[in-house]
Amino acid sequence: MNRIIESKEGLAVAGEVLMSISKDERERAIFRSRRIALADQESNRITLIRNERLTIARNLLKAGDSADKITMVTGLTHAEVEALRADT
Repeated sequence: MNRIIESKEGLAVAGEVLMSISKDERERAIFRSRRIALADQESNRITLIRNERLTIARNLLKAGDSADKITMVTGLTHAEVEALRADT
């Protein structure tokens, strides 16, 4: 009888440990998913800002503005502005 009780207690403890580990793994997976989603959002935001700066720079180039002015307005480097000038 004691063996059965000990066995049941052991199984109960093992079950609790398993549930605890599973819960932690789920929580870690949720955390990782959220972290990846936030990183993706940040990357998308940076890409949008970059594209906006490039569009502004192209428009300023078409308007005949100098590379110095475009660099100051957009934050792009001289090399980036000159590369855009070569592409247009």
